[in-house]
Amino acid sequence: MKIAWFCVPAHGHTNPTLAVIKELKNAGHEIYYFSFEMFREKIENAGAYFIGCDGYDFEMEDKDNADRVGKDKAFAVELLVSSTLALDEMTTREIERINPDIIVSDSVAFWGKLVAMKHNIPYVSSTTTFAFNKYSAKYMKETPWDIIKMLMTMPKINKQIKRLREKGYPVKGLLDIVQNDNDTNTIVYTSKYFQPCSDTFSDRYHFIGPMIRPMTTTYEKTVDKTIYVSMGTVNKNNEFYYNCIHALSKTNWQVIISMRDFDYNDEIPDNIQIYDFVDQMAVLSIADVFITHCGMNSVSEGLYFEVPLVMFPQTPEQGAVAKRTEELGAGIRLPSISEDDIVSSVETILFDDSFKANAIEISKSFKAAGGAKEARAFLEQLSK
Repeated sequence: MKIAWFCVPAHGHTNPTLAVIKELKNAGHEIYYFSFEMFREKIENAGAYFIGCDGYDFEMEDKDNADRVGKDKAFAVELLVSSTLALDEMTTREIERINPDIIVSDSVAFWGKLVAMKHNIPYVSSTTTFAFNKYSAKYMKETPWDIIKMLMTMPKINKQIKRLREKGYPVKGLLDIVQNDNDTNTIVYTSKYFQPCSDTFSDRYHFIGPMIRPMTTTYEKTVDKTIYVSMGTVNKNNEFYYNCIHALSKTNWQVIISMRDFDYNDEIPDNIQIYDFVDQMAVLSIADVFITHCGMNSVSEGLYFEVPLVMFPQTPEQGAVAKRTEELGAGIRLPSISEDDIVSSVETILFDDSFKANAIEISKSFKAAGGAKEARAFLEQLSK
């Protein structure tokens, strides 16, 4: 089986796919992975053939553009269309050369879905966040004003859709691009238990659980309770980190903090260890509480290791992950970033055993979901 795989230039969307790529490669399948130079090494190490999307005026790589995308839907569609058309000649040439049996595309790498539509090749969505439909989308909290703004931009959006049609993409409207339905074959990197509204998705959705990287090092647990703090690689909030250090320095807990590109000029308290980068799997294996921004991968990794969460989401998507974790009783949302709230939230988790018990239940669901082997079997079945 030959698979063309498309992804966005983001670690959180690329990393979960690597175990699936490796599983497919070991089973004798060929994977041609359309991505970006910064991910070449890890993609090739997983066993795929790397095809670079750099150097094609792919505007979605620009950070300023990425920041605007979340606020301006018309601009987001224009950027998507321009990027798709910038890649069009290359993707057409490569798809004709590879002649894949299936195209797998990240759920927000819409250009991959468009390529599948244009070349009439079976399409599979790779969803590293929750799967969203009209029921689970309520977790994203779209306001009436957001809907009004969307309607006002529809003429601009329709103009962009016309550009795609003129280049041979059989697109009727925006929903053809951005929305999957119950007939869309989809791999979701979580369990059915953790997925909101999972009973509203068809059996074309395969919930394979999170892909957990093997540990590459170890960390010593120096006291009875270990607190791990990380806001991921993108979110920066200096005040939050300062407050965590000051508040948690007054406790007798071991505190491990991962915070890249952050200068802390004061003396570091004895109970606190600060790193630019950690092996998150190794830290979580000894942690009792995880203070997190609620990125899907981080939350999945924490809960996989049965660690309950103190949650400080920064985006609507992270808010959805936090809401689901709260519903299942495996974490609480940080009321504010005050020192008192940070300490009291951690204490709530530590002194109420139900949070740990609920994290264990979610972890069990992850481990029973089938993982990369389930994804391989699903894709093999589709190619028959």
